[in-house]
Amino acid sequence: MRPFQFDSGMKTLRGVFYPTGWTVLMFPSEQGARDAGRKLQDAGIADADMMLMTPQDFRTHIAGAAGDDDMLPSAGSEGDTVRRLAELAAQGHYGVMVHAPSREASDRIAEALKGCPVAYGQKYRTLVIEDIET
Repeated sequence: MRPFQFDSGMKTLRGVFYPTGWTVLMFPSEQGARDAGRKLQDAGIADADMMLMTPQDFRTHIAGAAGDDDMLPSAGSEGDTVRRLAELAAQGHYGVMVHAPSREASDRIAEALKGCPVAYGQKYRTLVIEDIET
């Protein structure tokens, strides 16, 4: 699993975090996130398709350096999703971002992480954010 690398394609035109084709999973600890990464790797997901997101990554790249107040308002659920991710990061949660462009990839992630302590998970599809349950 590689460290998180932000690119401009991970945001909407309004500046809200929306990495289409990716799943973001939140874990209560760094160890939980790393354990999940190993399970995903065992399930055949390449290291290049996974990124570890630290609480600092969320503050800097997702919620904005100044925090939630810096984020543009959103008419859709993506703003609420970013606020929830930022809340969890503020509590010390780590994230694992997994490239999952297909239903098959999403199903593989859910199967591999059954029973893992996923605090929150979202799959970013083209026009819909989908809750992930393990």
